[in-house]
Amino acid sequence: MKLQKTTYQPKKKEVTRSWLLLDAKDQVLGRLATEIATKLMGKHKPTYSAHMDSGDYVVVTNAKEIKVTGNKFKNKQYISHSGYPGGFKSYSYEKVFTEHPERVIEYAVYGMLPDNRLRDQRMARLKIFVGEQTKYQDKFKVAEEK
Repeated sequence: MKLQKTTYQPKKKEVTRSWLLLDAKDQVLGRLATEIATKLMGKHKPTYSAHMDSGDYVVVTNAKEIKVTGNKFKNKQYISHSGYPGGFKSYSYEKVFTEHPERVIEYAVYGMLPDNRLRDQRMARLKIFVGEQTKYQDKFKVAEEK
């Protein structure tokens, strides 16, 4: 008898997505972002496959209560360039955080996802809220706190 050694490849129909709730209160930005990126990619599932989008929906609450370590609150910069001469823009973490605290988490998670065709689909499943209330209360189950 000959044993076949084949790896199981999940089909697109077999992907099941669940809703996870994460509370950003008193969490460190980078550590929370890595956890979110892992859940969005589906790496926590035994059926993970790099070429498929098998991740879950992630709802983050209390974005305004996230923490950063060191002097990042004053010194961290978000940089972009339009591609045109003089198109360089720079925003401080402090300014972005005070105006739109949810974008800080969004930028961190975006940078941790692989740069491929699946990135936009994965980011669309990330829902970030500044306060405690969400419009997805009935959809998610609470993720375990570490």
